[in-house]
Amino acid sequence: MRLSLRAKLALVSLALLALPWVGYRHVQEMERYLLDGQRDALLATAKAIATALHERPRLMRLSMPLRAPAPPPPEPAPGAEGPAAPVETAVPIEIGRVPERPDNGTDAEVTALLKGVERADARIWVVNRELKVVAVAGSLEPAVADAAGATPWRRFLGRLMPSPATDFDDPIDEDVLASGPEITAALLGGASSRVRASRDGRAVVVSAAQPVWAADNVVGAVVAEASTNPILSVRNEALERLLLTTLVAFAAVAVLLLGFATRLSGRIRRLRDEAEGAIDARGRITRLAAGSTAGDEIGDLSRSFSTVLARLAQHHAYLESLASRLSHELRTPIAVVRSSLENLRMQGAGEDARIYLDRADEGLARLSRILSRMSEATRLEASLATLERESYDLAAVVRDCVAGYRLAYPARSFDLALPRRQAVIAGSPDLAAQMLDKLVSNAVDFGTPGEPVAIGLEVARGDAVLRVADKGPRLPDGVAGKLFESMISLRPATVAGTEPHLGLGLYVAHLVARFHGGSIRAENLPGGDGVAIVATLPLVPPLAVRAAA
Repeated sequence: MRLSLRAKLALVSLALLALPWVGYRHVQEMERYLLDGQRDALLATAKAIATALHERPRLMRLSMPLRAPAPPPPEPAPGAEGPAAPVETAVPIEIGRVPERPDNGTDAEVTALLKGVERADARIWVVNRELKVVAVAGSLEPAVADAAGATPWRRFLGRLMPSPATDFDDPIDEDVLASGPEITAALLGGASSRVRASRDGRAVVVSAAQPVWAADNVVGAVVAEASTNPILSVRNEALERLLLTTLVAFAAVAVLLLGFATRLSGRIRRLRDEAEGAIDARGRITRLAAGSTAGDEIGDLSRSFSTVLARLAQHHAYLESLASRLSHELRTPIAVVRSSLENLRMQGAGEDARIYLDRADEGLARLSRILSRMSEATRLEASLATLERESYDLAAVVRDCVAGYRLAYPARSFDLALPRRQAVIAGSPDLAAQMLDKLVSNAVDFGTPGEPVAIGLEVARGDAVLRVADKGPRLPDGVAGKLFESMISLRPATVAGTEPHLGLGLYVAHLVARFHGGSIRAENLPGGDGVAIVATLPLVPPLAVRAAA
């Protein structure tokens, strides 16, 4: 999978997710510390009240049983012997209210003691050994917050982090007193605490119990309770700040990374465009890339590209002038050798010497042809820059050339297929004939003797398609795109006898095709028993042809 530089930096930025995770763990630790602090504070409150009740056992005794007034006896039924016996009914203990009993001073004293340490968000109550509530003060229910003016941000956070419940129910009943492990532990003489859910399960309550001593006996216990809503509120505020900070940090980092990646990728694209624009389709270095003045690695790479292109330009210029230099330098010694051979032949050399003289003449002829072909491409490139284009019928040029090939290659047959209408292109008919000469020469050299060379021209989609095919060895894989480069030849030594080949024929054909605004390619025949060279040249629009006529 290919990813851009900006996408990779975006993936790297995901490492910042470790920061909110660390922050969340910190908030969890803070919540645990606050819970431990609340437990210690409740234990201290319960211990202070229990200390005030030490050695005062009379305060832990109920002055009379908690009974409700007996209802009036019902009227006796006719024939009954007497009134029914009164029924006693227990009075339930209400939260935040001391049970009503005949005041003998003890209850008022305990209540006053609890009121002195009462807190708005805590509930404190005292029980005796019989698990009877002596006094209660305070309430667990906090004030209900007004959410009417909540902002959309607050409402959104409320969905992620539910606010603490403000209307939970946690009454004191006998089940709580009997099942509370902290109360049992306090009545056994030890301080204890626990965290429990409220009776309706909507809140969490922390309770702490301390024993009340009289001499060496435990006569009761003091229980202090508080909900964890304040801690939850602090936790939610911390998480809210953490979420807001994380979003702002991520947005800032994303903008910075996006800007940095955009600038970095832009510099790389400019360097790529400069490198690609410095070399044309023929491999020539047309202009040198300007080295960047930046001091980073991309700047170093840009300067390295500029240096490499400058060296390649020098080497390419040397190679381009090499053929003309060799042609110029070798013509003089060839002329000297040729004149020397002629002088030897005129002196009347023997029959054995004549054999060697003939071989030397053949070698000089071959060397002369090599020099001519080496300079042919150079002369052609120089002439293409100043040559004027004209409109002509390519079909007529192909027809005339094939008639000449049948005379030049009497041992080979040629199959010609031409369109019924004209194929008018813009260029030079002489260059088109030269291109066809190179293609036919290549087909004759590589084709199997006795097999015809197929030459076809057709008009399709606004182009004239010239095709020269021969039956022979197929092209190796990956070579078709390199055949039209200079000095590239796949011709084995056994092909075409002793005729020299430098790999310039198809390169010349490529130059001519480009001069006509077209392209040329090589491909294997569908059956794999030969090769076809296809040149595609654009046709002149019909309106332009009529105007020229």
